[in-house]
Amino acid sequence: MDWMRQCAAVIPCHNEAASIGEVVAGVRRHLSTVIVVDDGSEDRTAAAALQAGAAVIRLPRNCGKGAALRAGWQRAHADGFKWATNLDGDGQHRPEDIRAFLRCADETGALMIVGNRMHHAEAIPWLRRQVNRWMSRRLSARVGQPLPDSQCGFRLLHLPAWAGLHLKTDHFEIESEMLLAFVRAGYRVEFVPIQVIGAGPHSHIDPLKDTWRWLQWWRRQRRD
Repeated sequence: MDWMRQCAAVIPCHNEAASIGEVVAGVRRHLSTVIVVDDGSEDRTAAAALQAGAAVIRLPRNCGKGAALRAGWQRAHADGFKWATNLDGDGQHRPEDIRAFLRCADETGALMIVGNRMHHAEAIPWLRRQVNRWMSRRLSARVGQPLPDSQCGFRLLHLPAWAGLHLKTDHFEIESEMLLAFVRAGYRVEFVPIQVIGAGPHSHIDPLKDTWRWLQWWRRQRRD
């Protein structure tokens, strides 16, 4: 697989001017095309990303991670890319780990590869770690296969497969919705160990609000 030509990086961002330039530069050592989706930032996120060599999509307001990812995937798909690597713009993911995702796709034929931080879970803030494990257990039971780190945002996905799934969530539920949709469609999903370096200088996750959104989404899935 010619990954440089077939894969684009998609990075959703909200007020990440301090870190996005370094993230883009790191990713461009492994993939030539980086698409940053500026999710209604109030700082210089877009300018910093452009300066580092990324293509930038600017959303007029803060729409949420799921909405930002969809905008980036749509752009990459329209531009002819077959794959997209997703990672966060706050510096919590190491671009050099992209190699592990690409190698896993080559070796297994999986259409989604997800980063797995659970080998060093103590580096994840305690509350987020417990919520992740709780959600992962429920999703694993639902699909009948282990999904050890269901909330990790560092992923590689096959864009033609994604395009047929019509994901709808706008916020952090997107991580769970993606997994459930790919597995239900019969696509192979794999996990690869990645470096664990915390959550960057700040996190946009609201433990109460985003957990409530996830529970609402989960209730809808259980009725299907």
